[in-house]
This record gives sequence, structure tokens and C-alpha cells, in this order.
Amino acid sequence: MAIWDDVITERDRLVYKASGYGEGRIGLGQKPALVIIDITYNFAGDKPEPILESIKRFPYSCGEVSWEAIRQIVSLLALVREKGIPVVYSVPSIEPKPDGWLSIKSSRAGEIGTAPENNEMVSEIAPRGKDIVIYKTRPSIFYGTPLLGMFHGLGVDTLLVCGTTTSGCVRASVIEAFSNNFRVAVIEECTFDRGEVSHKVNLFDMNAKYADVLSISEVRDYINNL
Repeated sequence: MAIWDDVITERDRLVYKASGYGEGRIGLGQKPALVIIDITYNFAGDKPEPILESIKRFPYSCGEVSWEAIRQIVSLLALVREKGIPVVYSVPSIEPKPDGWLSIKSSRAGEIGTAPENNEMVSEIAPRGKDIVIYKTRPSIFYGTPLLGMFHGLGVDTLLVCGTTTSGCVRASVIEAFSNNFRVAVIEECTFDRGEVSHKVNLFDMNAKYADVLSISEVRDYINNL
């Protein structure tokens, strides 16, 4: 049973199937990089707690689901680093935007800049050594960053995607990765969203069109077989 089975209507299943979407897999290449998108305290909170409690202090928090994903990423990072696979982190910029730039559509957006330490990566999965950290001003990890050139320089052909939010920065990054001819795996247990339905629907749609949504066990098998 797929994670989205309880929210996708029978009508939509039939339409996607008739259109040929979601049939089969894109497949993964031989030179992966692990990408961890925006798992900062602003988006996860500073401890596992119900989301409506967490967003009182961290307005963009995704609550307890963040920490379930973080626990999975910790175990995956150990394997990825053991195998010498590049690890890339993205961090949203909290610098003031130039005049004319659209702001995030949230009435609490102004609160983000009040505590810069909350824009740090959660310590349990913090970067180390040769890990790459990029700062971005838009949802996609590629927009306005040198990441595409870095991936080409490393010979990367596959992105293993973790992070948040599934419906926002993860999706934007996956679509742009696909547009740049990378093979993409979205790791189900390692991605999360503040919206339960948004999370499931976007996994369903990305899996149908732009990426393979894989379990962490499938990704482990893939890495071990490289």
C-alpha cells in the first residue's frame, strides 16, 4: 500500500493510469548525491512535539513528523558517508530581499528573521567535513545557486532527496532536477510537510511524473549495490 492510497480518489487513479503516468520507474544512476533540503529548526522545531504546539514558537515548523524523518536521515547519513557519496544541504536565506522580490505568503513571515540561530541545520544531521552547504532564496535548490555546476563537476547523475516541505521546496527542487536530466529518488520516510494531504498528494504526483518515490530500505539496497 502506498502512502497516498487513502487520499487519491478512484477517478484520479483511473485518469493517471489511462494517461500512462506512474507506470514503471525512471531508475537510478551510478553517481548519486544525498540532498537534504531545509531541515532547520525553523522548519522542524527544536524537539519532537505536536505541530500546533511547535508552531507557537517556530511558525514554519512541521512538528513531530520532522523528527520522525530526522531519525531516518541519521541512519542513512552513516551509510552514505561510509560509501563516500556527496552530501548536500540547503538552507533558506533569511537575509532581507531586494525591493520588488515577492515574500513568502505567510502572515508570520516577518518572525523568521528574529532568531538567526533557528535557521541552523538541526544538530542531529548537521553538516560535517566535505559536505556542501548552499544558501537559497527561492524554493528550488538550483535557483540562484552554484549547485548545478557542482553536481556536474562531481559527475553526479542521481539525487537522493530528503527534507521539507514536500509540497514546496522539495517539489520545486525535484522538478528542476528532472528538468536538468538528473535521475531523482524522493525518499518517502525522509521527507515531510506541515500538511498531511499536501505531503501525500505531492509524493503521488512526483512519483507519477518526475521521480521515483522510494522507501529508505530500497535506497539502502541501491547504495549497497553500487
